[in-house]
Amino acid sequence: MKKDESTYWIIGAGRFGAMAAERLHRKRPEARFIVVDENLEALKRLNHLPVEQVCQEGASYLVGHLDKEASPQWIIPAVPIHLAFEWVRLKTSDRTPIEVVPVPSEIASALPNPVRGPEGQLYVSYADFPCPDHCMEPFEKCTVTGKPRKGLLYKALEEILYEDYICVVIRSHQLAPGVGGYKPEALQESLLKISQGKGLVLYSTACLCHGVVHAFKIPDKPEYGQS
Repeated sequence: MKKDESTYWIIGAGRFGAMAAERLHRKRPEARFIVVDENLEALKRLNHLPVEQVCQEGASYLVGHLDKEASPQWIIPAVPIHLAFEWVRLKTSDRTPIEVVPVPSEIASALPNPVRGPEGQLYVSYADFPCPDHCMEPFEKCTVTGKPRKGLLYKALEEILYEDYICVVIRSHQLAPGVGGYKPEALQESLLKISQGKGLVLYSTACLCHGVVHAFKIPDKPEYGQS
């Protein structure tokens, strides 16, 4: 049997991070798992699992390690922040810092069940009910209602056309029941896409059903993807 050399970075050791670690380890017992959280006590609650523990803030870990070590196959965000966006914010902070702005209301009105966050970001979902944490995310229909999907949220976000905004979407893929993640290449490619716009960006992470959207401006837009 071929050795499983897959590596997963799970960012967050709370309820969802622990669930991700347990379910992925059960599915891929020979894989390597690195769990990152700035709360040491949360990490200690994973001592029953064969995972490597790193006590550090998640977005700063990505900035410090993603380009300097062998990249993982998958990054699993399990923190109460928009991890991919925070990575972009840190990556750009030493050149031309981005200016976060509220997602335009015209966009919010066109998205399903939008809820505003403290920076004007949007949390959106096709579901107006709590989803089970073991959802298998079937492509054709909703697990709870059994009805056909209303759409594919990551695609709907990619297709937004609004003024000079460029839409950058990190798609989250299901890796185990209730566990989603994205490849590190998706983060790197997002910087290149940002550089192709006019300095106005809608930056989202989304799966088939749920997503989060930040909007920002780049005052003097450099070529972020070049280094």
